[in-house]
Amino acid sequence: MSPVIPIQLDTGCQDAPVLRERGQREVFCGLTGIIWLHRKMQDAFFLVVGSRTCAHLIQSAAGVMIFAEPRFATAILDERDLAGLADAQDELDRVVQRLLARRPDIRLLFLVGSCPSEVIKLDLSRAASRLNARFNPQVRVLNYSGSGIETTFTQGEDACLAALVPTLPAPPVSDEAQAPALMVVGALADVVEDQFQRLFEAMGLKRVSFFPSRSSACQPEVGPHTRLLLAQPFLADTARALEARGAQRVAAPFPLGAEGTAAWLMAAAEAMGIPADRAAPVIAPARARAEQALAAHRARLSGRRVFFFPDSQLEIPLARFLSRELGMQLTEVGTPHLHRQHLAAELALLPAGTRLSEGQDVERQLDRCRAERPDLVVCGLGLANPLEAEGMTTKWSIELVFTPIQGFEQAGDLAALFTRPLHRRQLLAA
Repeated sequence: MSPVIPIQLDTGCQDAPVLRERGQREVFCGLTGIIWLHRKMQDAFFLVVGSRTCAHLIQSAAGVMIFAEPRFATAILDERDLAGLADAQDELDRVVQRLLARRPDIRLLFLVGSCPSEVIKLDLSRAASRLNARFNPQVRVLNYSGSGIETTFTQGEDACLAALVPTLPAPPVSDEAQAPALMVVGALADVVEDQFQRLFEAMGLKRVSFFPSRSSACQPEVGPHTRLLLAQPFLADTARALEARGAQRVAAPFPLGAEGTAAWLMAAAEAMGIPADRAAPVIAPARARAEQALAAHRARLSGRRVFFFPDSQLEIPLARFLSRELGMQLTEVGTPHLHRQHLAAELALLPAGTRLSEGQDVERQLDRCRAERPDLVVCGLGLANPLEAEGMTTKWSIELVFTPIQGFEQAGDLAALFTRPLHRRQLLAA
């Protein structure tokens, strides 16, 4: 088993030049974040105020059966709303009243803005404030924007969690409350959260919370003694809001792969005052299992060349994982937004000379991708089929968000998401 590699902030690509591009973009909108958020927050409901296109998008992304009753829906803006012939605020009040009467289990209601609601300047913050005054404390009503006009799709989670931050309680004034408390920030699958919780407890970390929590009645406390540990790299607004309330961010790589997860956990231990010689033996068995699971995939991926189109903001941590743990060569790593502070540890672990790009000009990036002819292209759905038709092998980046990939036990599953497309191409060519 390899040792935990310390983070060197003066190596890799931390100070590397970045190609910044502005042009046509190929991304989903932030409404898709509802798919994993509604599974995580079990008493929350997401009401999208949008068009039928918004409804079709979410239904398709979630694969909802007609007889299912999920915890999201769309309040359709029709021609009368768009033409200003109806009072959209009054209609929204009626929709919410019917919804809460039908679903008394709802404790947290999000009004989610969309491109259509923003185009007609529908003030959902005013609606949320009015409805919250009416239905609180039985139901708390908040709002955020899931519009894709200026954002990429993972920013829907960021906007949602940032809207929740002002509602988080402050810790009580007591001696116990003055001790550091760890808050893991970012929606994780329940199975992944449970795995991390067991490791934290075994390391001796007693005051650990996860945000978002599974229940709105158990929101974590936040204050000057909170140490926030990001589990996702696309939570810039959420981190900023938590820091404004006094929380201190723990610098760490993200928990992808054996190396990344080990460094993430060790950073948490250090921030909470747990000695390394106590934390390392706890994570060693799980790390050994992860490295064993990765070995077979490394044999198939080592030396293969990969190109990342900007899509999910997971690109840089994934590139680090593929390069260092699976031996892949990085031709270009594109990301919609590059937050140097949050990604400093990841950039330091990338191979020197890696080509980085921020933003998107899709035609220019397609030209560079065609010139490189990589073995694997990680991209959005809109680019995958055309590139496959040109003979390239692709991996849908959105699948990397929908799938539990964080932690030691998921390391092999994460690697398999990259080996499967290459195996499929091999079978088709046979």
